[in-house]
Order: sequence, then C-alpha cells, then structure tokens
Amino acid sequence: MEHVQIPEREPAPVDSSSSSSTAAVDAADAPQRTKTRESVRSTVGPDVDLTLPYRTLSANANLNEYLEETITGTIEGPPEPNGQTNYQLVTFVEQDPENPKNWSKAYKWYCTMVVAITCFVVAFASSVVTADIVGVADEFHVSEEVALLSITLFVVGFGVGPMAFAPLSEIYGRRILYASTLLLAVVWIIPCAVAKGAAVLLVFRALDGIAFSAPMTLVGGTLADLWHAEERGIPMAAFSAAPFIGPAIGPLVGGFLSDAAGWRWLYWIQLIMSFVVWVLITFTVPETYAPTILKKRAAKMRKESGKKDFVTEQELDLRPLSERLRIFLIRPFQLLFGELIVFLISLYMSVLYGLLYMFFVAYPIIFQKGKGYSAGTTGLMFIPVAVGVVASAMCSPWVNQHYLKVIKPYAGRIPPAELRLIPMMCSCWFIPIGLIIFAWTSYPHLIWIGPALGGFPVGFGFIFLYNSANNYLVDTYQHQAASALAAKTFIRSFWGAAVVLFTEQMYDRLGYQWASTLLFFISLACCGIPFLFWKYGEAIRRKSKYAYSGDEENNEKQHQAGRNSMVRENDTDDEDLRRARSYVSNP
Repeated sequence: MEHVQIPEREPAPVDSSSSSSTAAVDAADAPQRTKTRESVRSTVGPDVDLTLPYRTLSANANLNEYLEETITGTIEGPPEPNGQTNYQLVTFVEQDPENPKNWSKAYKWYCTMVVAITCFVVAFASSVVTADIVGVADEFHVSEEVALLSITLFVVGFGVGPMAFAPLSEIYGRRILYASTLLLAVVWIIPCAVAKGAAVLLVFRALDGIAFSAPMTLVGGTLADLWHAEERGIPMAAFSAAPFIGPAIGPLVGGFLSDAAGWRWLYWIQLIMSFVVWVLITFTVPETYAPTILKKRAAKMRKESGKKDFVTEQELDLRPLSERLRIFLIRPFQLLFGELIVFLISLYMSVLYGLLYMFFVAYPIIFQKGKGYSAGTTGLMFIPVAVGVVASAMCSPWVNQHYLKVIKPYAGRIPPAELRLIPMMCSCWFIPIGLIIFAWTSYPHLIWIGPALGGFPVGFGFIFLYNSANNYLVDTYQHQAASALAAKTFIRSFWGAAVVLFTEQMYDRLGYQWASTLLFFISLACCGIPFLFWKYGEAIRRKSKYAYSGDEENNEKQHQAGRNSMVRENDTDDEDLRRARSYVSNP
C-alpha cells in the first residue's frame, strides 16, 4: 500500500481538558453522519468495545470511523498537510455487505461454530496427551516429571503467545493470524509425533503452545466483530464452553486411543483435527476485523480514484512503537501488581485453571493407580466434568437475562461493575462441593461413581466463574480491560502449567483424600473474593489509578479521563450523544 503522509498532531494526554470531547461531539453531528450501528450499551452496561484498536491508536484517533455506517462511505477526517483539504476517513456504507454485523445470521453462526470448534481443538490438544504420560516416560527413559513437561510447556505458551498476538491482531487483523499460527501449529505437531527423544518433543510442544494460543486470544474478538452486543449472549456461551469441554474430552479420547495404538497417536489425532480446523478457518471464514477491512477498502479507493484523501485512522494515528510496547508488555503487569481487583481475580482464576490441569494428573492417580482402571476407562470419568460445563453453558442465556433485569434501575447510567459478581457469588460454591465429594469418595475400595460425579459441580461452576470474572474486569477497567485480561491470562497459564509438575508428589505425600481436601480448602477460601468486592469493590475503584469508579462528581481523575474517552469511544446514536454532552458539560 502506498505511503500516506501523516500530519503532525498534538498528543492528547488522558487528563486533558474537554476540548477534544467537544470536538468529538461536534464531529458526531456532521451532516454526512446519517446512521450508526445498533447501540451496544443498552444490554451490556458500559460502552466498551474491545474489538476496536484502542491500544494501537493514539488518543486523538476518531474511532467513530469504525462504529458507524454512512451514505457516502466516508466521514471528514483531520486536515491534510497542505491545510486546504481534509482527509476522508473511510467507513462502512449503510447495510454494507462487507460489514460482518450485516452478514446473514446463518453465516454468522457458521463462523461462530468454526472458531468455537477451533478453541475446542486447541483445548483438546492441551489435555489429550495426559492419557499416556507413562508411555512417553518409558520410551524415552525419562521420569514422569519430564514427560509431564509436555503439558507444562504447552500451557506456558498460552500465557506467552497473547502478548504478541493481541497487538498484531489490532494491526493486521484476525484472518492472517488465524491462518499463519494454526498452520505453524499443524506443522509443529509432526515432530512431536515422530520424536526420537524427549528434547525434540518438549521443544515442539512449547512452540505448539505458543502458536495455538493465537486462536484462544482472537476468538472473543471475532465474536464481537460478528454480533451486536444484544445478540452476543448465546454465541459467547458456545465459545465459553469450548475451552472447558476440550480438556474434559481430551483424556476420554486419548485414553482409548493410547490403549489401542500407543502415545504417538495422541499427536496424530491432534494433527488431523488441527488441519481440519485450519482449512475451515482459513478458507471459509473471511476477515471480520472492521479496521482491517476498512484499511483495505481505503487502499482500493486511493488506487481507483488516484487521490490520497481516503485513509483510515490506523494510517494516520498509530501510536509510536515504544508506546505500543509499553501498553502491551508493561501495562498488564502494572495492573496485575498495582490493582487489588486484578490481582485477586487473577489469583482466583489461576486457582481454578490450575485445578483443571491438576485433574489431568489426579484422575489417573485415583482411577488407574488406585482402582486399576485402564487409560480408556479413566477417560470416561471426565464425562461428568464435560456435562457440567455444557449444563452451565446452557444456563448462560438465563444469567444474561438476569443481568439485564438487575441493571434496569440504572437506565441512562452505567451500572456498578459489582453487579457482574452475582453469578460468581452463587456458583463459587460448586467448586469446593465437587472437590470434597471427589476427595472423600476416592478410596480405592469404593465404587467409581463418587469421585466421577464430583467432577459435575466442578465443571458446572467453571463457566459461571470465568464469565463473571471476565465481565467484572471489563466493566471495572473498561478501556484498560484488554490489559487486565492479558494479566489474568498470563498468570493463570503459568500457574496452570506449574501445578502439573507437583500434583503427583502432593497426592503421594498427603494421600488421595487429604490432597483433594487441600484443594477444597483453597477453593473455599477463594469463595470470599467475590463477596469482598461486592462490599468494597466500589471503594477500591474510587482509589484506583486505572479503574472506572462511576463517581464523576467526586472523582476528578475519572471525570477528566471520561471526557476524552466516552464520546470518542461510544456509539454515536442520539442517546449516546445526549449522554456525552451531559457528561462533558456537567462536571
């Protein structure tokens, strides 16, 4: 694409005066601005669209370009360097067929299922190898701890990869990252399947974990690209279930497959499934990221018209590389270690994620060593966990309807983020209940049904807790939410990777019952976290440097940050404009 000369702009700090907001309101009244996308704030609370490139564009960028449909397909941009004319920011036209939100519902559901299945395959790949760790250890003459590194290094990749793939997706879009990373993941499975030594297996498992982390990073954004907020509940429930069903199904399939064909087929099955989803997502799911679609359209318009006027904000107002690196690499850790909400929520999610991967080691201990079952039969014991996950996913629309009901009194105002904690406060008890059942029915002489059914409440509680935690972080940190979620993912993945290495020693030293009881007490203690934030969350947010406090009158810091962000980052229909004007003019 040809170079676009970028005019110099004054950087706008977060706490600047309201002039930029006023300009944004005036721009929102421009004559050519005839239609906006359906409002997202009416059903989800804060006006936060994490699919927009907030972290890669400067504070001056006019994000309305990506939020509206116009008759002409352009809105007026900043002055060109000659000062005589203005750039034209390219938008979607009314009922634009290239706007993913205008695609048919059937095709949007097809794309949703493809990306959800991709997530399932990635999660499946993380756990299927647990079915025959002993086979790897025996063939390569290494300890089981070394063989377990094939899980640990894979999960570490889940924490490392998003730090790179998230910013790349904001610059280059979804499709190229899906296609390239999944292809690498497919290729890197082959050395694992044919490895002649443990070192080769571990190196390529680590690389696979990094490559496979890209789909897990991008899928939530893809669904937000496709669906209006008020339609997103059920698609998000389908996506939320996939990463938890995959780990539950992996040991089930892997157990029978390893019994029949050996541990190498645990990698061949990954290769087959990964190749299928790579073909589907590469050749049947087009680009869904609005900034990337419009950037290509702007390049085409410049080529056809011979004019340099047609541009996008990505070409005008990209942050300097140093600032982008700071936001993507440093900001998550600033939030993790400087924000009590992020730290405790991340801690809770890490405990749960670690618990999930502990199960992959604990189940073979309880059922294979303790009861003498085969790997295939042990895999069947994961079925209640999967059923619990599916059951909780089916309840997600009801949970969403309940949230809509409790925020009704806040019509015209942003509801408190703590309302997102209600499902967490109800569902957190399922985890310790499942663990205590699992612990004290795991005696070798008892029937299998007790510890197996203990997995159902654990699986049932997972999705409610994860969705509530994610929603709470998004509502609390709004346009810092991507960094908060990155912090949570990073520490969660590293803890999930670590627990695999000491689970067997823990069960050997404490015994089947007390090892699981220790997990029960840890999960029970974590149940206090949502109640803590229910009571003190608002006060914590008021004192936070990054969180949205909701108190514009008494919190000057948040008020001034809001002046720059609320108008620019919200949809621009009439109601939003009234809210923005009220927010700016009534300090």
